[in-house]
Amino acid sequence: MNAAVVSSFQAPPQYATFSDPVAGEGEVLVTVSAAGLHQIVRSLASGSHYMSKGALPFIPGLDGVGRLEDGTRVYFGMSRPPFGTFAERCLTRRAMCLPIPDSLDDVTVAAMMNPALSSWAALSERAQFVAGESILILGATGVAGQLAVQGAKRLGARRIVAAGRDPEVLKTLTGMGADSLVSLNQSPDDLVAAFLQEWDKDGIDVVLDYLWCAPAEMLLSAIAKSQHAAARVRYVQIGAMAGADISLPAATLRSTRLELLGSGFTGGSIAKLFESMGQFLQLAAREPFQIRTKSAPLSEVESLWNAVQSGARLVFQP
Repeated sequence: MNAAVVSSFQAPPQYATFSDPVAGEGEVLVTVSAAGLHQIVRSLASGSHYMSKGALPFIPGLDGVGRLEDGTRVYFGMSRPPFGTFAERCLTRRAMCLPIPDSLDDVTVAAMMNPALSSWAALSERAQFVAGESILILGATGVAGQLAVQGAKRLGARRIVAAGRDPEVLKTLTGMGADSLVSLNQSPDDLVAAFLQEWDKDGIDVVLDYLWCAPAEMLLSAIAKSQHAAARVRYVQIGAMAGADISLPAATLRSTRLELLGSGFTGGSIAKLFESMGQFLQLAAREPFQIRTKSAPLSEVESLWNAVQSGARLVFQP
């Protein structure tokens, strides 16, 4: 079959032939129609992600849309290595397949599920978010951040603060549900002051952080200085687009009721994750989410792998 093939961690995948997957016990074969290029897919393909197995060659792609042998159109994930979703065919388990409502098209589902679930599951499962709480999204101008704004609104957030770097996307977020905007294109001192101003207005209950590194350090500094520092804050670390490490003063933890949480799902929690995915799909069918997409033939994977898709999610189709 044709597929995107990772043969080196130092180069983009190449469009090439790869052995056809053969379903084992408990597995089903999926004919793939669309698969999104998510940040985690890039990280795994470069060998830099903590889930990387280090074995070459392999097909990248964690999730996608396709049809089962009985014709059912499904969103699916969790294929068995070395097979991934950037191919004409893929393997998964039946429990990892969710029927797609007719009103949702393949490209939209492939683009939105991974980034949307990064916030949906983080809020509902990790942070135990409840309607009426307030939220700050750090990295809100990316596709995942835009969906996080919309998801928080659907879940009944009292107030949503969106912080991001892209000025054009940032100004559209009020139309998606954000109540206040913070530009990250400020000096460190001005950014801390901007975060502090937002925090002192009414406090923040939950932070979703897609950036980490310097933006996170400035936000944590503002939390420690806030008049609401004694209030409980669940800080969910989701991505590290700005860098992998932070400097965290001990006094910040001692002087606040800050709870640092990771967003990863492993082991038995995968079942809970797919339950959340099913709920999200049904909600998206009833009330569509705003998401910009770009589709391309899988044969163009090498040339488009590192292309910048500002505010949009790239989806490959075999």
